[in-house]
Amino acid sequence: MSKFILVMLCFLICMPACAAILTDELVESTLYDTNKPEAHTSYNYQSTERLPVRLRIVEKISSEKDVYEGQEVSFKVQTSVYYKGKLVIEKGTIVPARVETLVKSGMNGIPAGIIVGNFSFENISKGQITDSYEITGQDRSLWVFPLKWALTFLPPTGSLTNFIKGGHAKLKEDKTIEIYYYPNWI
Repeated sequence: MSKFILVMLCFLICMPACAAILTDELVESTLYDTNKPEAHTSYNYQSTERLPVRLRIVEKISSEKDVYEGQEVSFKVQTSVYYKGKLVIEKGTIVPARVETLVKSGMNGIPAGIIVGNFSFENISKGQITDSYEITGQDRSLWVFPLKWALTFLPPTGSLTNFIKGGHAKLKEDKTIEIYYYPNWI
């Protein structure tokens, strides 16, 4: 009986060490077998010169309605953009974009958010335009959390603030957003 206990004890002590060695070998072989991404060096990011591009959405979007990630949205340029006397973006141009990320409003007053990106301008590379624009709803957590802590002396009442949701993210047709065009980033 004592031999059996001794064998089981040795097995239990050695097993985690063997598993760790096998796991490390598996991780290393997986890491070194993958192709590493190449560094993106085709843009010169030293210039900070930028020109504002003012846009308005063609059709309103809201996080409480049927908005989904990957949805195509269109914007209209509000003012022409000139660089060194040359017209780069004409007023009234329709600019397609895409809803890249959608975050629904959460409990405890956490607001919803919509990230719109992939702006596509004719004759301008994607690297010369701001990557994305973020719209957020009302952040109610700034008053929900103090209320929650004020009510914690009565245990169930502090938990009731969990059901207060944050505001919805909306982008209406009358709201002008601003992204940037970097003319020296080639």
